Amino acid sequence: MPVIIRHIDQKPTIVSPGCDIIRLLQPEVIGNDQILLDYIKVASDAEYNLVLESGAVGWVQVLSGRGSFKGMTETLTPDLISYLPQGFHGNFVSGEGDAVVLVARVSDAQRFDPDINDMPRVLRHTDWTREPILESEHDARKRIYMATPALTGTNAFKGEMITYPPGTAAPEHHHVGAEHFQYIISGRITALLNGDRQELEVGDVLYNYEHELHTFINESDAEAVFVEFFVPGPCETVWSPGANVCAWLPTGIDSEGRKPAREIAYHIHGQDDGL
Repeated sequence: MPVIIRHIDQKPTIVSPGCDIIRLLQPEVIGNDQILLDYIKVASDAEYNLVLESGAVGWVQVLSGRGSFKGMTETLTPDLISYLPQGFHGNFVSGEGDAVVLVARVSDAQRFDPDINDMPRVLRHTDWTREPILESEHDARKRIYMATPALTGTNAFKGEMITYPPGTAAPEHHHVGAEHFQYIISGRITALLNGDRQELEVGDVLYNYEHELHTFINESDAEAVFVEFFVPGPCETVWSPGANVCAWLPTGIDSEGRKPAREIAYHIHGQDDGL
């Protein structure tokens, strides 16, 4: 059965002065170490010591505020997602005001990508606001890719941001070959999980195993947004009988209405090699 971690039920742990952590996805919660996910709040000028275990890769997404890793010039903001290479370690320092970040780890990444050693060994970033917006062929959803092999240099994980306008629903489906989670960024959304209705709010996490039937519908009067990440990235999507196959159309613009940093052509969800 899918696992739901509700933000309101979680208690933070102080790991250093000015730094609290909530461990969202852990082996004792999901039963494996395929994806580890932490929610971290770093007070102004405080530090979080981020160290990946040997063989692990991951990513950092700033949810609010800003900060940087000591010794690096790039300021991390909610517009960026950062890909953590093997052996990464660094001290994240919050800027003015608190910073809230998600830190994800994929342990022993070689089991998911035999070519993981080809992933660049430096911290890399993508400004996801410059990525092209894609529109769903059969409904009003929008998608922005946040982590693909072309961006990360690995097949160990893949991620995207999905927007559901009010009244929008996705076709029911399940995945084969990967597990994945959704983290709710804004709004409220109803998840239908093997027919069971679950309401999800900001900060909630839904973890789906292989073969779990799921879909989403926005029954509220406000837009809902979540990010979802798959480990490994490549997987098969199987649509329920009668469901529309989910395909994505290019719009030619990014989230600010500009010409995007790259072009992504029409494709079926799951058939996204080369992106």
